Amino acid sequence: MHPPAYNCFVDRDKMDSAIPDLGPKELSCTELQELKQLARQGYWARSYALRGQVYQRLIRDIPCRTVTPDASVYRDIVGKIVGKHSSASLPLPEFVDNTQVPSYCLNSKGEGAVRKILLCISNQFPDVSFCPALPAVVALLLHYSADEAECFEKACRILACNDSSRKLVDQSFLAFESSCMTFGDLVNKYCQAAHKLMVAVSEDVLQVYSDWQRWLFGELPLSYFARVFDVFLVEGYKVLYRVALAILKFFHKVRAGQPLESDNVKQDIRAFVRDIAKTVSPEKLLEKAFAIRLFSRKEIQLLQMANEKALKQKGITVKQKSVSLSKRQFVHLAVHADNFHSEIVGVKEMRDIWSWVPERFALCQPLLLFSSLQHGYSLTRFYFQCEGREPTVLLIKTTQKEVCGAYLSTDWSERNKFGGKLGFFGTGECFVFRLQPEVQRYEWVVIKHPELTKPAPLEPTTVPPSPSHSVSSEPADRLSPFLATRHFNLPSKTESLFMAGGSDCLIIGHVAGDWR
Repeated sequence: MHPPAYNCFVDRDKMDSAIPDLGPKELSCTELQELKQLARQGYWARSYALRGQVYQRLIRDIPCRTVTPDASVYRDIVGKIVGKHSSASLPLPEFVDNTQVPSYCLNSKGEGAVRKILLCISNQFPDVSFCPALPAVVALLLHYSADEAECFEKACRILACNDSSRKLVDQSFLAFESSCMTFGDLVNKYCQAAHKLMVAVSEDVLQVYSDWQRWLFGELPLSYFARVFDVFLVEGYKVLYRVALAILKFFHKVRAGQPLESDNVKQDIRAFVRDIAKTVSPEKLLEKAFAIRLFSRKEIQLLQMANEKALKQKGITVKQKSVSLSKRQFVHLAVHADNFHSEIVGVKEMRDIWSWVPERFALCQPLLLFSSLQHGYSLTRFYFQCEGREPTVLLIKTTQKEVCGAYLSTDWSERNKFGGKLGFFGTGECFVFRLQPEVQRYEWVVIKHPELTKPAPLEPTTVPPSPSHSVSSEPADRLSPFLATRHFNLPSKTESLFMAGGSDCLIIGHVAGDWR
C-alpha cells in the first residue's frame, strides 16, 4: 500500500501517529441520508485521500452568495496583504478574538499558511466581525487542499453560505453570544446532572458555557475534531451542540465526586477535552452525541432567535474592549449581593434558580413584585402586583421551613381571558422546584399516550407528583412544548396549559403531562 500523499503543509510523522491512513476507498452515494450514515460511521475517516475528495464535494455543494471569493482572488491579493512579512510573524485578524491557530499536525509552513489565509479572508469579508472558530476550520481544511488558494476558497464558501436554514459558523459577537446562551439552555434541559455540578463549582455557570465552542474548535485533538467536522459538513450546526453536550456528559461522569484539578472549572474542562483520548474514543463520543434526543433544527433556530432578541434589547451586540467585565460576567451580576434581597432565599439559592431559567431572561436582574410580608396574603393583591410582568418566579416558604417555587413563563393577566372561570394558560418553559430540604427541579414531560393531551380535569396539587409515565417525543410537525411558542408568534397545535389562577387558588400543572 502506498503512503498517503500529504501536501506540503503537513508534518508526516505527526499525521501518521494521529490518524493512521488505511488507504483509499471509493464513495459513490449521492443521497443525503446515506451520506449522514457514512459520516457518522467514519467511512472516510481513515482515508486521507477520500476525506479530501468528500470535503471538496460537500463544500462545493454549499449554496453561496452570487459573488464568493475563489482561489483566483486569493492569488491576486495575498502578495499585497502579506507583503514582505514572514508568515510566522503575521498578526491574526481581530475577528478571531485572540484565538490561537491549532497545530493539527501542520508544519511551520502550514501554520504560517493559516495566518495568510485568515488575513485574506478578513480582507474579503469585512462583515465578519467575530469568528473564533475560523482558525481551526482553516487549519483542518488546509490538510485536504492542494494549496493555500484552494483552502481559502473552501473557507470562503463556508462563510458565504446563503441558505438561511443552514447555519454553519457564527460570524458576529451577537450570533456567538446567542449560541452560548442557547447551549446553556440545552445543557439546562439535557445535562441536568452536569449542570448541577457546574452550578456547584463555578461562580458564573454561564461563563463556563460560553467556552463551549472552544472545546470543539481548538481543544479537541485532530482525530476527534476531523470526525466532528465530517458530520458537521453533512448535517450542519446542530451537530456542534450535540458533541459539546456529549463532552459535558463525559466530563461529569469522570469528574463527579472527584476534586477538581484547579479552582477554575473552565480550565479543567479544557484540559479534559485536550486529553479526551484517555476517556473515550471518537466513535463513543459521537455515539453519545447522537443518543441525545435533541430539539429539532427549527426549534433550536427559534431559541437562538429569541436569545439574539434578548441580547439586542440589552444592547449586547458587539464585544466591548473598554470594560473589564465580560458580558458573561454581566449575567452573573444579575443576582448580586448588593442588589438582591429576599426573606425566603439567599443570593446563592437565587443564583441556582437563575441558572435554570431560559438564558434570554437570565440577563435581567430579579425585581421583587410581591411579598406577603409587605403586601399581605390577598390573591387579588398578588395579581395586581404581578400583572403586566413576564416571566415571574414564585417562591414559597412553608411553616415547616420547606422552600419551593415555580418559574412561570406567562403574564398572570392571561387568566382574565376566561371570563372569571378557572382556565389554564402558560407555556412549556414553566417548571417547579424545591430548595429545602433538598434542591430539585421538576420539568414537564409529555405522557406517552397522545389521547391524554386533550383537555381533561386536573387534580390540583401543590407538591410535584412522582413520575409515573415514560417520555415520548412530539410528532415531527409540532413544536416542542418546552419552547414558549407564543414568544415566536408561530401557530402551534400544542396545548399551553401550565398555570391557572382564580380568586381562591393558584395551580401550576398541565392536563397532559407529568412533572419529574
